[in-house]
Amino acid sequence: MLKTVEGMYQDGQIQLSELPEGVSDRAQVLVTFLQPGSLDPAKLQQLIDQLETIASIQQGLEAVDAGQTRPLEDFDQAMQSKYGISG
Repeated sequence: MLKTVEGMYQDGQIQLSELPEGVSDRAQVLVTFLQPGSLDPAKLQQLIDQLETIASIQQGLEAVDAGQTRPLEDFDQAMQSKYGISG
């Protein structure tokens, strides 16, 4: 699972803007430091959306590896409702 949460680093501590849901008390993390004011909120949200898309793709590949597949029609319908595209 990949979950992105915004936060602030100050005095050697990282303070999260929200508590992540579905994350155990002990979890591996990656921390990226941004220059103050270098990334506008819209761009930050775009990056978060891209990370979540990557996580969804990873989950899908893991499901395929585990033999947990669904009919192609279900996928096509989900893409149509989410993105307005069809296969």
